[in-house]
Amino acid sequence: MKTYLFTGAESLIAGLLLFGAGGCGAGHDNAPESVVPPQVVPVETALAERSPLGVTRLFTGSLEGEEQASIVAKISERVTAVPVRVGVRVKRGDVMVELDRSGTSSQYYQAEAAFRNAQKSLERMKSLYAEGAVALQSLDGAQTAHDVARANFDAARSAVVLTTPIAGVVTAVNCSLGDLTAPAQVLVTVATVDRMKVTFNLNETDAANVVPGAPVTVSSEARPGGAVAGKIVQLAKSADVRSRSFELKALFPNTPDRWYRPGMFVKVTLAISPPGSPLVVPNAAILTDGVDHRVFVLRGGRAFRRPVTVGVTDGERTVILSGLAEHDTLATVGINSLRDSMLVKMVDR
Repeated sequence: MKTYLFTGAESLIAGLLLFGAGGCGAGHDNAPESVVPPQVVPVETALAERSPLGVTRLFTGSLEGEEQASIVAKISERVTAVPVRVGVRVKRGDVMVELDRSGTSSQYYQAEAAFRNAQKSLERMKSLYAEGAVALQSLDGAQTAHDVARANFDAARSAVVLTTPIAGVVTAVNCSLGDLTAPAQVLVTVATVDRMKVTFNLNETDAANVVPGAPVTVSSEARPGGAVAGKIVQLAKSADVRSRSFELKALFPNTPDRWYRPGMFVKVTLAISPPGSPLVVPNAAILTDGVDHRVFVLRGGRAFRRPVTVGVTDGERTVILSGLAEHDTLATVGINSLRDSMLVKMVDR
């Protein structure tokens, strides 16, 4: 029997060879690779259903008379008379304010003199024409000059003698004797206060569900229990370019003591209910970024993202105008964890 002797270096090499052989042998016994299961999100669900939806909105509006007129200055002159005061009933054509007729802006006396002269000339021309002393053409010229002078005088008078175009109650007097007026300055306001008009605004979603004749309730925090019923009489056909809201006007009868007055702020309660039975879903099913709205529809164990167009809401349910069908199943709880086409598991509450 032969005996082999190994040096230290040879022993190290032999050990490495044996270790490598053992490692290779162990590698033949391959373990199965681990498989990550797909993520399944538990969700609660609700159905898209057709159901009546009653929505009540509260708005703030401002009041004016059913008819209201602002008497404004046309020229800059001193106030010489204010024959009315707040609360006085006036008739159409009554004088509200008088301005200085001799002022540099009025030209009242000049226009009056020209009119009187044209009036006398016309009378003389009529007499001469009756005697056959002048032709018809001369009479026509005198008549035209008279009409022009009269129109100028009427314009000059209307600039210094300010009258009301409507009958009603004086609700505001904004000038005093001796004041110097400015063009377009509101001097007196006259309004009919037996019936009042309230003006308020609402957004395009709500405006789509309001029609003229819809009932409203007008109230004031300053007078609890003084609510009055009225109805919508005017709805703007276009939105305001700045606020993107629609202006509405409603009429209502004033209280027997005429408590509601022009210029007051009031609360307007309006029922905004879509006709029939619209398609509604719980608010919890809707995701929004403030502009777009979307939901997750469940089919075949997966959640599919669906954009929708929404209508009015009562705070718990929202009308869906497009994007869904009746009886669609929607995720309500757990939707913040969902992505399009994700696997889901429906759970009970």
